[in-house]
Amino acid sequence: MLPISPGDIVAHRIFVTRTFCRWLRKTELSERDLCAAVVEMISGLIDADLGGHLFKKRVAAPGRGKRGGARVLVGTNLDDRWVFLFGFEKNERDNIDDRELVALRKLAEALLNLDAGEIARELEAGTLMEICHEAKSNTQ
Repeated sequence: MLPISPGDIVAHRIFVTRTFCRWLRKTELSERDLCAAVVEMISGLIDADLGGHLFKKRVAAPGRGKRGGARVLVGTNLDDRWVFLFGFEKNERDNIDDRELVALRKLAEALLNLDAGEIARELEAGTLMEICHEAKSNTQ
């Protein structure tokens, strides 16, 4: 895992959806693992560009490495906004189907087009949670 310094993610806003957060709690992954994944993606280590601002990233599970770890789908503009949308363990399934891909692309587009006020409302409603900043959430 790459070391994470506050400067690595300070200019980026990183979110998880409510659904992703529920999945995350059932895994051995932590927010720190997701923050490290974003740092890797910023460095160009992206496993697959699925189109429509949707990217696939392998995340190492503690003690199992990336090959046996989780796959996460992230909506991002590859700049200042990153949203973890969907995750699955490699042993649960191989990939998403075409219908899921279309739905996740639409969700990524919608979330990436939110303005600051809309993001604030989503955070207040609990449909998005912000991670990788000083005010940590409860998903660690």
